[in-house]
Amino acid sequence: VQLQACGGGLVQAWGSLRLSCAASGRSNYHMGWFRQAPGKEREAVARISVSGIRTYQADSVKGRFTISRDNAKNTVYLQMNSLKPEDTAVYYCTADRVLSVTAWQRGESDYWGQGTQVTVSS
Repeated sequence: VQLQACGGGLVQAWGSLRLSCAASGRSNYHMGWFRQAPGKEREAVARISVSGIRTYQADSVKGRFTISRDNAKNTVYLQMNSLKPEDTAVYYCTADRVLSVTAWQRGESDYWGQGTQVTVSS
């Protein structure tokens, strides 16, 4: 499967952005988002199950970021509100079929998108 992420950009602190990631082929993948800031380790941000019923958000984004999906469009979204400068990073979408959340957090996804830059100015 190929993943195409978009929606990044430059925003002021407390602003909002919505990232999208379109997947080619079928929609029976768990989808997620990672991010990596310069000089920092990659961080698992959010994940959503195939059905969309189960979601996971990292503590650092809970209450501010929401992950959702539209299976008819094979697209996953990351709505980011109340953005902070520390949210600045390249955001990558992921897809996998059978991983546990723990394995996904370790970065074991089968497929990765190309990344989209999010920059939050203070």
